[in-house]
Amino acid sequence: VQLQAFGGGLVQAGDSLRLSCAASGRTFSRYGMGWLRKAPGKEPDVVAAINWSGQSTYYADSVKGRFTISRDNAKNTVYLQMNSLKPEDTAVYYCAAPSDSTTYNGPYYSTNEYPYWGQGTLVTVSS
Repeated sequence: VQLQAFGGGLVQAGDSLRLSCAASGRTFSRYGMGWLRKAPGKEPDVVAAINWSGQSTYYADSVKGRFTISRDNAKNTVYLQMNSLKPEDTAVYYCAAPSDSTTYNGPYYSTNEYPYWGQGTLVTVSS
């Protein structure tokens, strides 16, 4: 599974960003997807996840109401719309996919469920 994330950058508090992740290597529409982030000095965590069909989602409490995960199975792409960004959202954001045995399932909210990670994209939010 290959995952390539785009869309990070430097923004000010209150701004918005949209991350995109292009997936390849297996049938994208059969699997849930997730966005994980790792802030400096902290363990990575799952900020948002979506099931295979897009009808079920999960959000970490810290981003509920501000972030939206979505997917376009025709384009093999998952998105993370981030609004009202805060300095504490500063992190490297990773697109991630669960194991090959998890077809037609999700969303998964533990980092342990994601053996496949993309290269990461840095989001920096200044105050």
